Amino acid sequence: MALLVHLKTVRDLRGKGDRIAKVTFRGLSFYTRVLENCEDEARFDEMFRWPIASRVDENEILELQVFNYSKIFTNRVIGTFRMVLQKVAEEGQLEVTDTLIDDNNTAIRTSVTVDIKYTTMDGTVGVWSDGEFLDVPGDPEGTFQFETDSLLSGHSHGSGSGVSPGRSIHGIPTFRKAGKGVFSAMKLHKTKSSRDDHKKDEPATLDMEDLDRKALRLGGFGGLDPDCISLASVTAVTTNVSNKRSKPDIKMEPSSGRHVDYQISITVVEARQLVGLNMDPVVCVEIGEDKKYTSMKESTNCPYYNEYFVFDFHVPPDVMFDKILKLSVIHSKNLLRSGTLVGTFKLDVGTVYSQPEHQFYHKWAMLSDPDDITAGCKGYIKCDIAVVGKGDNIKTPHKANETDEDDIEGNLLLPEGVPLERQWARFYVKIYRAEGLPKMNTSIMANVKKAFIGENRDLVDPYVQVVFAGQRGKTSVQKSSYEPIWNEQVVFTEMFPPLCKRIKVQIRDSDKVNDVAIGTHFIDLRKIANDGDKGFLPTMGPAWVNMYGSTRHYTLIDEHQDLNEGLGEGVSFRARLLISVAVEILDTTSTEIVSSTEVQVEPVSNISESATGKIEEFFLFGSFLEATMIDRKIGDKPISFEVTIGNYGNQIDGVSKPTAAKKKKKKEGGGGGESDEEESELIQQNSSEDEADDDGDLVSVSSTPPMKPVITDRNYFHLPYFEKKPCIYIKSWWQDQRRRLYNSNIMDKIADKMEEGLNDVQEVIKTEKAYPERRLRGVLEELSTGCNRFVTLANKDQNQAGRTKLDKERLKSCMREMESMGQQAKLIRSQVKRNTVRDKLKMVQNFLHRLRFLADEPQHSIPDVFVWMMSNNKRIAYARIPSKDILYSIVDEETGRDCGKVKAVFLRLPGKKGFGPAGWTVQAKMEIYLWLGLNKQRKDFLSGLPNGFEENKAPRTSPCLQSVPPVSLVYNMKQVFQLRAHMYQARSLFAADSSGLSDPFARVFFSTHSQVTEVLSETLCPTWDQLLVFEDVELFGEAGELRDDPPIIVVEVYDQDTVGKAEFIGRTFAKPITKMCDEHYGPPRFPPQLEYYQIYRGNSTAGDLLAAFELLQIGQGGRAELPPIDGPTDSERGPILPVPMGIRPILSRYRIEVLFWGLRDLKRVNLALVDRPRVDIECAGRGVQSALIQNYKKNPNFSTLVKWFEVDLPENELLHPPLNVRVVDCRAFGRYTLVGSHAVTSLRRFIYSPPDKTHNNWTSAGDVTVNMDADPSVRKMDTVVKLDTTSDAVVKVDVNEEKEEKKKKKKKKKKGEVEEDDETDESMLDWWSKYFASIETLMEILRAQEAALAEAEEREDQEIAAEGADIKPDDLPVKGSKGKEKSRDKSRNKEKKKSHHAGEETEKHSSKPKVDELLVYNKELEAEYDNFEDWLHTFNLYRGKAGDDDEAALDDDRIVGRFKGSMCMYKLPLSEEITREVGFDPNMGMFQSIPHNDPINVLVRVFVVRATDLHPADVNGKADPYVVIKLGKSELKDKENYISKQLNPVFGKAFDMEATFPMESMLTVSVYDWDLVGTDDLIGETKIDLENRFYSKHRATCGIANSYSVHGYNVWRDPMKPSQILAKLCKEGKLDGPHYGPGGRVKVANRVFMGATEIEDENGLKKQTDEHLALTVLKHWEEIPRVGCKLIPEHVETRPLLNPDHPGIEQGRIEMWVDMFPMDMPAPGPAIDISPRKPKNFELRVIIWNTDDVVLEDDAFMTGEKMSDIYVRGWLKGQQEDKQDTDVHYHSLTGEGNFNWRFVYPFDYLMAEEKIVISKKESMFSWDETEYKIPARLTLQVWDADHFSADDFLGAIELDLNRFPRGAKTAKQCSINMVQNQAELPCISIFKQKRVKGWWPFVARDENDEMELTGKVEAELHLMSAEEAEKSPVGLGRNEPDPLEKPNRPNTSLSWMLNPVRVVCILVWRQYKLHCALLLGAVLGLLFLGLLFFSLPSALSYKIFNVAG
Repeated sequence: MALLVHLKTVRDLRGKGDRIAKVTFRGLSFYTRVLENCEDEARFDEMFRWPIASRVDENEILELQVFNYSKIFTNRVIGTFRMVLQKVAEEGQLEVTDTLIDDNNTAIRTSVTVDIKYTTMDGTVGVWSDGEFLDVPGDPEGTFQFETDSLLSGHSHGSGSGVSPGRSIHGIPTFRKAGKGVFSAMKLHKTKSSRDDHKKDEPATLDMEDLDRKALRLGGFGGLDPDCISLASVTAVTTNVSNKRSKPDIKMEPSSGRHVDYQISITVVEARQLVGLNMDPVVCVEIGEDKKYTSMKESTNCPYYNEYFVFDFHVPPDVMFDKILKLSVIHSKNLLRSGTLVGTFKLDVGTVYSQPEHQFYHKWAMLSDPDDITAGCKGYIKCDIAVVGKGDNIKTPHKANETDEDDIEGNLLLPEGVPLERQWARFYVKIYRAEGLPKMNTSIMANVKKAFIGENRDLVDPYVQVVFAGQRGKTSVQKSSYEPIWNEQVVFTEMFPPLCKRIKVQIRDSDKVNDVAIGTHFIDLRKIANDGDKGFLPTMGPAWVNMYGSTRHYTLIDEHQDLNEGLGEGVSFRARLLISVAVEILDTTSTEIVSSTEVQVEPVSNISESATGKIEEFFLFGSFLEATMIDRKIGDKPISFEVTIGNYGNQIDGVSKPTAAKKKKKKEGGGGGESDEEESELIQQNSSEDEADDDGDLVSVSSTPPMKPVITDRNYFHLPYFEKKPCIYIKSWWQDQRRRLYNSNIMDKIADKMEEGLNDVQEVIKTEKAYPERRLRGVLEELSTGCNRFVTLANKDQNQAGRTKLDKERLKSCMREMESMGQQAKLIRSQVKRNTVRDKLKMVQNFLHRLRFLADEPQHSIPDVFVWMMSNNKRIAYARIPSKDILYSIVDEETGRDCGKVKAVFLRLPGKKGFGPAGWTVQAKMEIYLWLGLNKQRKDFLSGLPNGFEENKAPRTSPCLQSVPPVSLVYNMKQVFQLRAHMYQARSLFAADSSGLSDPFARVFFSTHSQVTEVLSETLCPTWDQLLVFEDVELFGEAGELRDDPPIIVVEVYDQDTVGKAEFIGRTFAKPITKMCDEHYGPPRFPPQLEYYQIYRGNSTAGDLLAAFELLQIGQGGRAELPPIDGPTDSERGPILPVPMGIRPILSRYRIEVLFWGLRDLKRVNLALVDRPRVDIECAGRGVQSALIQNYKKNPNFSTLVKWFEVDLPENELLHPPLNVRVVDCRAFGRYTLVGSHAVTSLRRFIYSPPDKTHNNWTSAGDVTVNMDADPSVRKMDTVVKLDTTSDAVVKVDVNEEKEEKKKKKKKKKKGEVEEDDETDESMLDWWSKYFASIETLMEILRAQEAALAEAEEREDQEIAAEGADIKPDDLPVKGSKGKEKSRDKSRNKEKKKSHHAGEETEKHSSKPKVDELLVYNKELEAEYDNFEDWLHTFNLYRGKAGDDDEAALDDDRIVGRFKGSMCMYKLPLSEEITREVGFDPNMGMFQSIPHNDPINVLVRVFVVRATDLHPADVNGKADPYVVIKLGKSELKDKENYISKQLNPVFGKAFDMEATFPMESMLTVSVYDWDLVGTDDLIGETKIDLENRFYSKHRATCGIANSYSVHGYNVWRDPMKPSQILAKLCKEGKLDGPHYGPGGRVKVANRVFMGATEIEDENGLKKQTDEHLALTVLKHWEEIPRVGCKLIPEHVETRPLLNPDHPGIEQGRIEMWVDMFPMDMPAPGPAIDISPRKPKNFELRVIIWNTDDVVLEDDAFMTGEKMSDIYVRGWLKGQQEDKQDTDVHYHSLTGEGNFNWRFVYPFDYLMAEEKIVISKKESMFSWDETEYKIPARLTLQVWDADHFSADDFLGAIELDLNRFPRGAKTAKQCSINMVQNQAELPCISIFKQKRVKGWWPFVARDENDEMELTGKVEAELHLMSAEEAEKSPVGLGRNEPDPLEKPNRPNTSLSWMLNPVRVVCILVWRQYKLHCALLLGAVLGLLFLGLLFFSLPSALSYKIFNVAG
């Protein structure tokens, strides 16, 4: 549906002026072009079109306003016309002439004539007569005339668009691109209702400053919102991309298949919780086919390895990222056994590479068993994984003093967003059938058969192979079939979500010799799933996927076979495959599931024909308007072009549709290349085979007639098409899945529009123009409008046939995403302020990535279109055009970006041929018009062509129908133009000659013409200043269209070589500004301004071209009417025309002063040494030469320091030419040799700006007190840590107050943790204490920053959420960047609060002395201090050819030396204030107060602390590193102190060297690998320019310590005291001071500082001193006005080690620092001792007293009684061979054991690192011992001794001696909680407690993998230093000395033989307690009764007789 408004004329206007009109419908406004100098009538004649999604309502209003246009002020409204669209909605068409009304609603005389049309999709309104779509020659007034309507001026801004109602209904994007844009995308204009117009925060007026001058010049845009105006951008072909032309792609070379270097480094730190008993684990690291193993650790479930592995690869990125990285733990592996697999973890390399910093650091990988998916977690491996490509910089967190991350759950190795609990899932890949396979076998056997037998039958035996997560599955092989039907599914079992991104599906041809790939397709799981709350599991299809690869003609060896494997861009259609993907999450608890992860292949049922959509007939039309720039190698034979879509149109095995029966079959098979050979005819040119078709007989014509090329110039040919343009058309049948492509197109267009806008914003920021925030707001406005539009448009065709689950789910998720993006864009728009533009720009770029991701449709439908250039029946070059880009829709936004448009297409060589130089050059440039759509929509297919043609149909026998497409177009309208190319200059070109320079010339191509500029020799920045005039350029088409749509100009820059062909340097595109003969040549459009165009070579930028192009129409009066051209002005240059005055820039007189300091490291030239060099400086034809260096070897510095020259340069700084630095060697007989050159492309940083005296920092009335602590007795300091160059956060940490001090040394406390304090003795502290304390501070600051950033992000999310809930952002307390600041402060306060609490707790115990700190930089010092180029700059000199674009890193090889110096540039005349200053030396110009450059002797002291992550150099995966220091000719090798088998060596060495600057100023610190045999290998090296450091104002000679002390570990290192340094700085800076005052005050300039005034000497006596005060000033030197800058603090820097063999990839890092002391100053003291701390010898005595509740493992021999023979085993981690066992407590029936047994473990321990140091030989073949550092952990195990079988393991406990739970006082209180909830229990350290006794639990895992309590042990741990242990020795076990008493074991432990009765009694009693008691009771009862009965008679008789008696 669309509404079209044709604005014809506005009559009866008053006065004379420029007019502009604005038409508004539904809030969307379009502007006309500006009509200049109109009198009473303005003929606009413009067409506007609104594509609409909902019907036009009868009450809707169309509004039209006419303005008087003003360039400077607001446009003034003349009148308004409003119309209700009732009549239009009913009838569909209406022509109206009516008067306008003014602001007071009164009618005025002025009238307007408009024609309104309305079309609906179903055709119910405004049915178009068919004639309107065809040329109607007899219709002078009607539709045909509209064809000549000028579209909106290509140069005007805004979004008005003219579309002719006849031809262009369908979809020339009507949204006009404003000004200079990059993409021919939609202009989604601002939707503004009139009522909120006045609320906008931008003014309606546009000043010259507001916007780029170019934008104004390009036509007017009255009241346009400045947000939406696209500014001139440097990107190529940016000017007026219009409705009928598409943007050409400038990057030519394919990048995907090129091989690249990658390095994958993996550190396996440790494993925990491995499932299994008493195992000997080994970790295997596997990447692809490469495997590496760690060493084996014995008898442990938590081995510690800390082993580092490096894998190097040289493969294409796609291959690299698909490789699977697998970590597995193997138990008991040895030479004979492969071991049993415990568990594995796998992910693909791409997952790691997509992480921040391309790495996982200290993460836990969860192991699972692939053979038993029901088993759950099998343990964890802690590892670091990093993937480094060339040029990637990985910021590794600092490796020192790490605390163990015990929180495994919180640090799992999973990408963000993946749930911690991953489940097992089945991945079903169903393979149904394939079509269109190549028609012959590609295998060797087939060729042999064909050769011998001539048999050429069906020999393809296809099968499908699916590869996923390192596993592969295959379908069955279908013998001899081109339409194989498999109906099988390949089932993978893998964890979900998987950490492998792609499934590879490949059709292969089965062959006895070698299977060959036919085609490959990758399914990206991220695109077929959504992990959000409303997301969906991966699902796809059933859908056809298209496969592309090599061409379809067959050779024995296919040179492009790689393309069939999926590497690189396919150059031809290969086949299509019907597949579907589904995922099912498994319930691992159910009993039915198969527990193995083996790949299974199962049959599946067939699917119905309609499942993939209804088959429709598609029509592809193409017209070749121009074929130029054809490479001369192929210019001698006739050339034709072939267009194919799928197999349709292919001349080798193309498909046609011969019969109705065939058509039916086609529908069944789904279309493609499946017809049988005998039924298929090859489609030859103009073949006359008939096709039965609904619209008459139509034959597909897929190739153009062959034509002989005509020569254009020396390099290129062109085809003489002229007015006759050949056409092609192809009919094809595909499933109708256009909706997918439509949605994709809508998003792509929004993204294109956005990308163009973002380019503009970046350009505005780069060129420092005003108001970048306005343009960004405009971009966001367009984005939110576009998102809303998508939601409206995408939600239709819901019930289309063949919609898959993925279609539905994707639509839902896309709509949700787009909706939320639209809302976020609105919110961000309201937050964009000038100071937040850069932040918001990054956020908006994320939107762009999201959009591009969403737009990529995973389910294919129509295959891509290929255009091949054929010569002599050979395929030469191709272009691949995605079918979605040329797909037609009646809704404008859904149309492809190139549909119905003329596109410049550059053909390139296929496959690997297109790499490197061959890929840079163009094979042919095509101007091609393509249209693809349903055959029934075909009437529109010609509408986008340039007008003015007649169709030339093929001669037919049948009656000719109107609808037959033309075979060629004949243009009867021809315009003649003159093109003027103003070629001014180019800069930063590639060096193409061995001299490091080029001899460039430019070749300009326009249509079939070409011209060249002159050749300028030996320069990379040529200023041609040349006008090239192309006379009589004939262009076909209408004048109006050519004005808006001129063809593009191609400019190629070459290097002229004396011999051979000119070498290609680069290419750029431009569009000329067109002037028609009836237009005035004058402002604002003419004369055109010079602009920069980016030059590309391959995919990399190769410089900039500054030029302007104008295309002038030659009218009736011939050339005389054109603006005159001045003749050649320079007689020396001959007939060369210069760029005319109005176009060339306005010049001003500048003076450039050059500081010549010296030359360094000059390499030989032609094998001869450089002896007498000189530097020549040249800029814009003027220059200056340095003094000659008489003897380079003796002194490479210049004698005269400053020289200057004057030059005329453009006023506009952006147009400044580069400055060239050349070094020549002056040889005998007046010969000069070029040594090297350097081009300074931008002089901006050298422009002198006078100091701003009004600035606060310069002067102020009174003294300024610098904010120090008021109390001078407590010194307060700020350690400022700036983290990296990208971060602006400077965190100040107060390191002074007592409470804060605690924080520095204390680790963060865990809940309830009690920490024992050690009283640190001052004498115990050394340099390493300082180092470790500093690292802890660095870590803490990094943590604080991370927290602050996280909080800020959270805040932003809340804002966006709040916005969604309709809360105004103003209601929120924090907004934008202020929010970040505040949250950062908050988190800082939190940190402070925490540390205060910590301090308060510990204050009771002791007041710990503060450790002074230094600064640990995580990078080189140069990165922090701008390479120390504060006044002395280093310019690299280059010689030799520039490398390939991928080898930019190889530029280092071209460096032949360095020039040191500087420049200063200023406009003349200079103000006298400067020259009148005191002490101004006129000879030095602006370079006052710089030191002299005479040679100077310096003592250089290099401290090398340690190296980390070194690249392994030996076969065993280790290295034996040592340090080599080189400076000049002297070299220090520390070979004898190599560190064996270490990749993280601690060197701790200081090296002293003497050097003379400038001769020896480059320090090289190398790390070599020691080898017993052969030469030592270089691991890596780093180079430091000491001279720049020495002379820098940052004072990088010796770092300023944090505090001044005269003794102890923190003794002052510099020979000059702080007060002397301060005095010297004040003198050099001509500052007043320092003045020391009473009360600890010092004044420098007008700044007052406070500080302490007392110092303590060795004896503890206090003295008065000014040093603290002076030091305070030095630490705040940057606050001093005028001369202040940050002085370098005492520090350690971390430098990357690089190896020339692996350019650009770090080989490790080295921590070091350099001190320099001039020899003419007092000598420094001895170097501070940083030698590595020697580990301290300790002895750990462990007494095992008792055990209790040990599980009973054995059954008694006779009675079956449960019991155990208990013993306890213990060892220190890493010392398994020193394991010690107690004696055995036999036959424990209760689990109780009594031992009184002592273990004794001597060990070496590093307190600072909390590691045990072990030195041992790795194997019997090792040359020397290797040092290992492992955590101090004591393992105790309880075992059951068996006489004949192996002992049974019962349980274990591992105690980390630094942090373990306090033992329970009694066995009863001891529980499993002590292990499980260790984090929450109070922990102690044996190194602080020294002695501890208690009960600890033994634990083991049961069958369900749950922890269970298996016993308790009472133990006593006693730690003693070696000296103490020597004084009180003890024996092992219960031996002397100091023996332990024998345990009081119960007698049950006696054996059967000695006391069997007793044992039986006890056993019986234990077993039958109750029975025994009852029995005893019964016996006693019976006894009582027996006695009773026994005694009763006597008692009775007694009674009787007694009574009787």
